[in-house]
Amino acid sequence: MLTASFEKLGEGGGDGYAQDGSVDLKGKPVLRSKTGRWRACSFIVGYEVFERMAYYGIASNLVVYLTKKLHEGTVTSSNNVTNWAGTVWMTPILGAYIADAYLGRYWTFIIASAIYLLSPTLF
Repeated sequence: MLTASFEKLGEGGGDGYAQDGSVDLKGKPVLRSKTGRWRACSFIVGYEVFERMAYYGIASNLVVYLTKKLHEGTVTSSNNVTNWAGTVWMTPILGAYIADAYLGRYWTFIIASAIYLLSPTLF
């Protein structure tokens, strides 16, 4: 049974198309040479580096900002920072649900990235 599935995957493998059912945004089969690999890897690594820098930059200065500029008490500002950190770590679950149930991983990533990149200009 397992051998038959590997033989089936091997059929037509020389045409250059991905054999895992991957399609592009228009629903056409994807060429293996045009997708993934180092191009996608470098984008993901770069995005994660900048995202981590933003997170830790905000996290390290947020208590000071809340106490000095917004005149919150230390306990209140620390509570707000932990609520913010908890929200940051829990929102990927919401994103996963939206990606699986409604938009797909590509459009969920694009929309979330746009919101993430535009949010500093809104506040």
